[in-house]
Amino acid sequence: MPAVTVADITVLPRVNEVIGARARSVKSITTAPQGYEGEGFPVRRTFAGIDMAELDPFIMMDQMGEVEYAPGEPKGTPWHPHRGFESVTYIIDGIFDHKDNNGGGGTISNGDTQWMTAGAGILHIETPPEHLVMSGGLFHGFQLWVNLPAEKKWSEPAYQDVRAKDVALLSSTDGGALIRVIAGEVDGHFGPGTTQTPITLIHATITAGAELRLPWRKDYNALVYVAAGFGYVGDEHRPVRTGQTTVFGDGDTIVVRAADQQESRSPSLELFILGGAPIKEPVAWMGPFVMNTKREVLQAFEDFQKGLLGTIPAIYKEDAKKPLNRGGEGSKPNVATSGAKSGATNDAADVLNVHGAPSDIQEG
Repeated sequence: MPAVTVADITVLPRVNEVIGARARSVKSITTAPQGYEGEGFPVRRTFAGIDMAELDPFIMMDQMGEVEYAPGEPKGTPWHPHRGFESVTYIIDGIFDHKDNNGGGGTISNGDTQWMTAGAGILHIETPPEHLVMSGGLFHGFQLWVNLPAEKKWSEPAYQDVRAKDVALLSSTDGGALIRVIAGEVDGHFGPGTTQTPITLIHATITAGAELRLPWRKDYNALVYVAAGFGYVGDEHRPVRTGQTTVFGDGDTIVVRAADQQESRSPSLELFILGGAPIKEPVAWMGPFVMNTKREVLQAFEDFQKGLLGTIPAIYKEDAKKPLNRGGEGSKPNVATSGAKSGATNDAADVLNVHGAPSDIQEG
């Protein structure tokens, strides 16, 4: 870590500190629980324990890895559906393949981002390429879910690839921090990602002992997740470490300082900084569906069972390690596998659990 670096940070555009700007206060610091996703890769659930109102327009974010796989160990997800939001996959180290039932997708690696707008509905799969499965290797990345307003939840599914070379690179005023703008705007500099919901998304590296004072839009919320290292947040200098998320209050500037001493394996403070304009609409969320009402979530499951979200293309059938049942038996929420007919799969459980998303409807 990290994938995108520069030989000479002094040649980059500098982020200007705003005279008289008010630092955002620290509202809360939470520690992400750790678990496993899909077919076995380790994750930290970075937003666990944070009120959904504080996250809006974001739904969830997972730190995937950092893990060094032995040959044969790399894992991905089975085929699964989505509706009602956008997923943003950012790879710091390693390689990941995406495929969908519309023929979209591709390969992302080492600083690349793939932005998938699920919209009205899509089936897709995320897997390491075969050569990585055979060789093993380092894997580390993030997946973020960004909510869509009601008027855009029924839009056509779409992809955009943001390559590492296209990310906007900036420096802090004193040159102590490298700022990678993946999407949105910072001090007049724009990242390459096109967002349906107005947000800013940044990966920043702060050298030991340096401080970042980052101008931030007043109408955006502000979240900072520590991917690696030790530091302090706000002018209050609240200590933070790997796996912790800070929710900031009102103000003009996000303030983060790297501790003077860092771990040898991660000599700098690595941050994922994000914020956006709150949508301020009701949210009903269960499994891979993020809608506005409970009825819409249940309708998404019914549409999936009927095949209205699409079917797995024949050329990808061999990738379907957990086939999605189209017959209906055993695939409805609250239907147990023991009651399913022979040969049917309980794909409701597979669908609900594929990203560690809640298996009960969450409303907010």
